[in-house]
This record gives sequence, structure tokens and C-alpha cells, in this order.
Amino acid sequence: MRLLVDSHVLLWWLEGGPGLSPAAFEAMADGANELFLSAASVWELSIKQSVGKLRVDVDLRAHAGEQGFTELPVTGAHASVVRDLPFHHKDPFDRMLVAQARVEGLTLVTADPALRAYDVAILPATG
Repeated sequence: MRLLVDSHVLLWWLEGGPGLSPAAFEAMADGANELFLSAASVWELSIKQSVGKLRVDVDLRAHAGEQGFTELPVTGAHASVVRDLPFHHKDPFDRMLVAQARVEGLTLVTADPALRAYDVAILPATG
């Protein structure tokens, strides 16, 4: 399975998995599965760090790389898909993750139930 994690899931994973459902934790821990981190998530978390809403004592990109994540850049193809998404969700970062999951054939690991309204594979991160 090829898994794209949202920002909260990345933070939970890097903390050792608290808050993750057993299914999400097991899928992410399974070395046969590929883990992806979107540049959009790095951007979102960087904004939160810069305005003081998030404190992280490690370099998120480097730490994610050490944990086996492959960084997924945002491309024009991804951005074009965002244009055609129904407005089930207004957060631009989450909409980009949905678009990337569609274009790249990834399963989105998220705790956000609103993203289930999209036609994309979802692995619930909680519950």
C-alpha cells in the first residue's frame, strides 16, 4: 500500500503513534508499505511553527526522512485537480492532499472525517 499522511498523522507518528488507530499504526509500521509526506504538509506545519501554534524540536523533513517517508512535491498536475474538487472541505492543504492522493494513486491517512466525502482511498487514522 502507498500511504500519504496528513499533517496530524505525521506528528502523531513522529511521537511514537499516540492517537493513531491500530489499523493506521500497523499500516504505517509495515515496511512493505510506502510512506509519503506532501510538501503541502511541510508548508502547513512550517506556517504553524512560524506563528507559534506548533512547537517541534526536530527538523520535520529530516526526521520524516529518517522514518522512511518519501517527500512528495506539489506539481501542476496536483494543482489542476484541486480546481475540479467539490467543495466538501475548505482547507487548501487538505484539498491538495486529496488531489495528490488521486493523481498518485495513494491512500490518504487522515483523522479528518470531512475528507471521506471525496472519491479517494482513505485509511482512518483514528477510531
